Amino acid sequence: MKFLDLLGIEFMKVKRSKIIPLIFIAPLLVVTSGVVNISRYFTPEYTNAWSAMFIQSALVYAYYLLPLSMIVVCVMVSGRETQNNGILKMLALPVSRQALSLAKFAVLAFYLLMEMAVFLAVFMAAGLIASSTMGITETLPVLYLLKWCGGLFLTMLPSLAMMWAITVLFEKPLLSVGLNLLLVIPGILAANTPLWIVYPYCYSGYLVSCSLHDFTAKGADTVFQLAPFLPCAAAIFAGMLVLAAVRFGRKEMR
Repeated sequence: MKFLDLLGIEFMKVKRSKIIPLIFIAPLLVVTSGVVNISRYFTPEYTNAWSAMFIQSALVYAYYLLPLSMIVVCVMVSGRETQNNGILKMLALPVSRQALSLAKFAVLAFYLLMEMAVFLAVFMAAGLIASSTMGITETLPVLYLLKWCGGLFLTMLPSLAMMWAITVLFEKPLLSVGLNLLLVIPGILAANTPLWIVYPYCYSGYLVSCSLHDFTAKGADTVFQLAPFLPCAAAIFAGMLVLAAVRFGRKEMR
């Protein structure tokens, strides 16, 4: 079976799930509260309103709400196979366990991308309403928003790979959710230490913290450096994908 065919089957499995309504919840909550809170301080002469609104909305979202929502999505995607012994039926077919794991991760990455698109759309709508209400004429910085939302998506991938590996390793959903939650909670603490580079759960939040630094430093160079971040993140991402692929379905085959 070709990988694209396998990917199509995986999307069919989650077609009627409640994942799509779920990925709307976090962006709606964080953007609405963030924009409303900071727009109270705007005046018609206020500059960099969009940057301020983005940072206010994205800090909590990147550190906590985005990872938490993806933890739930991981469990929901994995749960589609455990219902009615579906995983045993899939493993009985001439399908590679590794390809099946990668297909499921591709579905997770798609939902992550979709959630980022929802976040961007909701933020733009809320920002336009707030700007017009306060009489601000600052132009919508589309490239700025696309840059940072794209960065959130890319920096979230290593964390998503680790979440998926943990979901695969633990048979009980409660254990995988609990461990992932424990790893998400200290993310903001890890981001303020030199060890943040080996802690993927804080990558997205650290990126937003860098945007805050750029905003407050008024044009200073960003503290987010691609080296040695990129090799370390790529190694964690690849390692977690390989671990999940190797371990996927092994406990069901015993």
